[in-house]
Amino acid sequence: MKNTYESPFNARYASSEMQELFSPDMKFKTWRRLWIALAEAEKELGLNITDEQIDELKKFKDEINYEVAEAKEKEFRHDVMAHIHAYGEQCPEARGIIHLGATSCYVGDNTDVIIMTEALKLVKSKLVTVMGKLSDFAMKYKELPTLGFTHYQPAQLVTVGKRACLWLQDLVIDFEDLEHVLESMKLLGQKGTTGTQASFMNLFEGDHEKVKRLEKLIAQKLGFKDVFAVSGQTYTRKLDSRVLNVLSGIAQSAYKFSNDIRLLQSMKEIEEPFEEKQIGSSAMAYKRNPMRSERISSLARYVIVDALNPAITASTQWFERTLDDSANKRISVPEAFLAVDAILNIYINVSDGLVVYPKVIEKHILDELPFMATENIMMEAVKRGGDRQEIHERIRSHSMNAARMVKQEGKPNDLLERIAADPIFKLDLNELKAVLKPENYVGRAPRQVEEFISDHVKPVLEKNLTSEIKVDLKV
Repeated sequence: MKNTYESPFNARYASSEMQELFSPDMKFKTWRRLWIALAEAEKELGLNITDEQIDELKKFKDEINYEVAEAKEKEFRHDVMAHIHAYGEQCPEARGIIHLGATSCYVGDNTDVIIMTEALKLVKSKLVTVMGKLSDFAMKYKELPTLGFTHYQPAQLVTVGKRACLWLQDLVIDFEDLEHVLESMKLLGQKGTTGTQASFMNLFEGDHEKVKRLEKLIAQKLGFKDVFAVSGQTYTRKLDSRVLNVLSGIAQSAYKFSNDIRLLQSMKEIEEPFEEKQIGSSAMAYKRNPMRSERISSLARYVIVDALNPAITASTQWFERTLDDSANKRISVPEAFLAVDAILNIYINVSDGLVVYPKVIEKHILDELPFMATENIMMEAVKRGGDRQEIHERIRSHSMNAARMVKQEGKPNDLLERIAADPIFKLDLNELKAVLKPENYVGRAPRQVEEFISDHVKPVLEKNLTSEIKVDLKV
């Protein structure tokens, strides 16, 4: 339909895998998994629930009767009760034990944790794929000198590979944060209306150990090690804030990368992939705009701002719970994941197809290197009998004049020619040019690349890069 709003995340940006995780089908099927786990655990701990009832629940766990659920929700104005009744119509024998002792947050909150956990795993796999692409790029260009910039002004030389390691290091930090959050994900468990488990204490006739065991069994059945030790009706909304902070960190790293690529593409040193029939501008046919990097920047900005939503929600919950979290969280959490998924899809594509132009890079180096080499030239002139202070002043004067010619008259940098023509230096032009080998000005950059990849990136890739993720950008 073209006459209703459609989220750009679905139509243009996010992958089908991430969309499926936050789909209604995933949500409601997970509710049923939780109801089955609750019934199984309650039966194992002695409640009067039969195998036949559980088998009936399992038979319809993936066959959701949406029409019935939608009709019931219009009647009850309560989504959980609507689905309990819809499930009960399919499972008449088990109807009486569905959701036994639980409150709505048992399915709602536990499902949110389960889906966020699976989404974090998908983000992790794509993050590792980007790290693999960038590490290959860094190693390939570890020795290629390029101008370094501070304050976006030419500074000492680095290498193309060393610069890529700056992008990679940010991702390593993001990976460590993501791993930590993934390893500490916990279910709400079944805490009841205010977190006291009073309804379950009633079911199990005051047996504290059985109520505690019930939570552990449910967590295990859903693949989790633990549940929150205490809660109100909901798990603490700090969890949502914590998760989105990880996503915001990834967005920040991608943003920095995309800005660097946009600047490099303007300088014609490095370009993002550009398809044979791709159009850069509807008016200027010659243009090759960095549209993918710009899209990363645009989406990253959204995620960084979106991460404020759960932070504010966590700050403003009253006592054991309020419902002002619900509408916000339904939007802010899924969209953060969908946006980061899109960012990583583009990041994979761009990092896998970066085009480097060594001759342009060399030209930019040679425009600036004579200035950078003046200290080495001064030392060589001193070796040949010159006075250090006098030579320093001559170099300063020649440098100012050469810079004036470049900036005011648009002429090439002729500093070397000026020095060669000055007899005080006792150096001819060929000798001066021999000093200007860019590889002599990159310090430890090539070794830094090797060491960083070997010590910090390779172990992550070897442990986590199980299969190649290919992305098909929608637009």
